[in-house]
Amino acid sequence: MKQSIIKELSTNELQERLEEEKKQLVKLKINHAVSSLENPMKILFFRKNVARMHTELRMRMIQEKSK
Repeated sequence: MKQSIIKELSTNELQERLEEEKKQLVKLKINHAVSSLENPMKILFFRKNVARMHTELRMRMIQEKSK
C-alpha cells in the first residue's frame, strides 16, 4: 500500500487496516516457519506496510497534540 493511499484513509479505517495487516503478517510468518513460501518477499512487504501505517498514526497523534 502506498503512502498516498494511507494518508487518504480516516484514522479509524487506518487502525482497522493496521490490525488486518498485522494478522496477515503473523499468518505469513507462521506459514513460512512451517514450509517455505512461494514468495518470501511478501513478509517484507507486509512488514513495511505495518511500519508505514504506524508512522502515519503517530504523525496524526502529534498533529492533534500540537493543535
